[in-house]
Amino acid sequence: MVYDYADLNEITLAWSINIHKSQGSEYPVVIVPFYMQHYIMLSRNLFYTGLTRARKLAIVIGSNKAISLAVRTTNDQQRYTRLWQRLLQPI
Repeated sequence: MVYDYADLNEITLAWSINIHKSQGSEYPVVIVPFYMQHYIMLSRNLFYTGLTRARKLAIVIGSNKAISLAVRTTNDQQRYTRLWQRLLQPI
């Protein structure tokens, strides 16, 4: 969209943050871009987290290939945190 100088009052200031920083928060509108430039980060859980931050409207933009890859990719990697062993240790 191209704005004429007389129409600049139609533009309002907006902020952006990444999906990780937004965890636990909600926003009225969320725009989630998915492009192949950072394909290594495209995953279903990231897609889900981005969409569930939207209170009223979620807009997904990007290539069909990137969105498809994000939906198909599950990062079910085993995490070796030793949490269970730490919980069982006496204090």
